[in-house]
Amino acid sequence: MIKKLLFIFVALIAINSYGQQNTASPYSFYGIGSLKFKGTVENRSMGGLSIYTDSIHLNLRNPASFTGNDLETINGNRPVKYGIGATHTSTTLKSDSGSSKASSTSIDYLALNFPVGKFGVGFGLMPYTAVGYKLESLNADGNLENKYTGEGGLNKVFLGMGYQINKSLSFGINLQYNFGNIQNSSVAYLYDQDGTPIVYQSKESNRSDLSGLNIDFGLTYKTMLNQKLQLISGATYTPQSNLSSLNQRYIATVSGLTGQDIPSYTVQVDLKAQGLENTTLVLPSKYSFGAGIGEPLKWFVGAEYNAQKTSNFSNALYSSGETTYEDASGFALGGFYIPEYNAFSGYLNRVVYRAGLRYEKTGLQLKNESIKEFGISFGVGVPVGTLFSNANLGVELGKRGTTNSNLIEENFINVYLSLSLNDLWFQKKKYN
Repeated sequence: MIKKLLFIFVALIAINSYGQQNTASPYSFYGIGSLKFKGTVENRSMGGLSIYTDSIHLNLRNPASFTGNDLETINGNRPVKYGIGATHTSTTLKSDSGSSKASSTSIDYLALNFPVGKFGVGFGLMPYTAVGYKLESLNADGNLENKYTGEGGLNKVFLGMGYQINKSLSFGINLQYNFGNIQNSSVAYLYDQDGTPIVYQSKESNRSDLSGLNIDFGLTYKTMLNQKLQLISGATYTPQSNLSSLNQRYIATVSGLTGQDIPSYTVQVDLKAQGLENTTLVLPSKYSFGAGIGEPLKWFVGAEYNAQKTSNFSNALYSSGETTYEDASGFALGGFYIPEYNAFSGYLNRVVYRAGLRYEKTGLQLKNESIKEFGISFGVGVPVGTLFSNANLGVELGKRGTTNSNLIEENFINVYLSLSLNDLWFQKKKYN
């Protein structure tokens, strides 16, 4: 009961936290923001590897993981899995002209997965992308020329089902509803002949309210190669889908001294006349596949590849000649080790030790420079309570972007924390 109350308490905090800024990346300026959800803490501690599935950990990147009989605990019942994850990010931003630091904290997911015979059902809520930046540019004289700010992002509510076709093969499907908004503004600063800011400056503000549906498909396949070694493989596919965007734009006069809006000098731009009031954004198709080997409940190592047709993305409202999109791709390598999962003594023997690395080409291209990302991660899963529930802690060190072409390089440290809880909600009767 205490465990359930703790989860409900944390869940309320999580729901209250949605809509708050949860990134500090200048690259969230582009598209619909920086990709926020990259898997559970268990996945991300193994370099983002998502092919491994079992009956006591959530895997939200492959709906086929919602079913399976890896671990039958009491009277043949499989446990209900539910969990919550969060991330704190500390980032050092570096350019040719200097460096600065930023940080952000966010809830990454809130989800539940329960068994129904050969089926398994999963649902939950997660932020999918995040926008959060404050940028400034200077003119040739070294004075402030433009100031950019942005916040918001895209969230997902999902409902999925997995079906165990046979002992080795499972299939799953997710239905997802995407929603959220992106708000940004820019101020252009002008100066007189003496280099003094003029009294009034102009400010452009935009807001886009986004919504749309998409689906995911997933497969997992497991088989024993011999008495000890097990092969585990998985694949996912997400077809291309659309987001509907309802847009607003305002032009305002702001004080050159305080930067505050002057209410009587604000006008709404007629986007309808320009054909930009309602626009459609394409969410490109993507797929992943991978495989690995290991000894059940002892160790596992695997690799995974993913790709996305990011070149199909476009946003008519915020088009820029310096911004283009190319196809994205990524590679992950990782695994785990458990000294003795059911040890009666020696607490550290039941701890899960994880590690991994990843490399990604994000699909964003600025000034002919491909924006790439690299990370190396470590983590532990610490047993708590009963039924193999655990608390997971992970750390990732990584880099995004480059200082070439006057761009920004991000060196980040991600600290992950999650609760992965299990319980028996549906038990078979022992007596009539």
